[in-house]
Amino acid sequence: MASPVFSSSKEFKADPLLAQQSTAEDLQRQYEAPSATPGYADDRMSYRGVVNKGVGLGLVTLGLGAGTYFYVAEQPGAMLLAFGAGILALVVGLIAAFKRTPGVGLVGTYAAAEGVFLGALTAWIETYFEVPGAGVQALLATGITFMVCLWLYRSGKVRYTAKMQKIFMIGAISYLVFSVVNIGIMFLNPDMGAFGARSVEISIGGLSFPLGAIIGVVAVLLACISLIGDFDFIDNGVKRGLEKKLEWKAAFGLIVTLVWLYTEFLRLIALFSGRD
Repeated sequence: MASPVFSSSKEFKADPLLAQQSTAEDLQRQYEAPSATPGYADDRMSYRGVVNKGVGLGLVTLGLGAGTYFYVAEQPGAMLLAFGAGILALVVGLIAAFKRTPGVGLVGTYAAAEGVFLGALTAWIETYFEVPGAGVQALLATGITFMVCLWLYRSGKVRYTAKMQKIFMIGAISYLVFSVVNIGIMFLNPDMGAFGARSVEISIGGLSFPLGAIIGVVAVLLACISLIGDFDFIDNGVKRGLEKKLEWKAAFGLIVTLVWLYTEFLRLIALFSGRD
């Protein structure tokens, strides 16, 4: 189990005949190798195709996110638009996750809606917590984390093992339960803080910090495992020669995990900045 996007697709599961681990050199050769039958390869999933589609979706999210960020800074009332975009991203994301072959229209809509939502969220956090540059910091942290995880996977130093899958499953379910409970707490006790139970200060060994710091670090680690799982499922998809239109689902899965990572980093920055 990695991103729900891939967990719901049996096509991305490893083939027992291809279960042997790939080295960095193996992956590079697979990426660069020419096709023996061009007509066949044109219809098959490829690393290059996933990268191109992922970059395209990422640019849509970044572009609309930046535009919304500056617009909301001038028009605070536009936060309602952001709330609507967040709901749209959630609904479209769930539909795309459970569709076998979500098309460019569906995943493009998700990327656009998520960009609007994240842009507005970033503007609100920077204003509310008075922490200018939080968005840039979170974006850099997300990019660096992605590159580190990709390097670890491609070098063969980290693999998506059965044990890692179990850890992710337990952690993700626990995190989801906490998030749902925390939303209820925020509605019932709005004076607790902008992040509900995450804002509660705890003390361990004489050190005081918000509960959200621990939750956030755990969430970032879970998102890193999810990224490793995403790479593994994409690797399996290419090895199995899946149809090319599944590249959109692969790229969508990566964007979902990266959005999660960015959100967690942004929240961690806000939590620590709010303690000054």
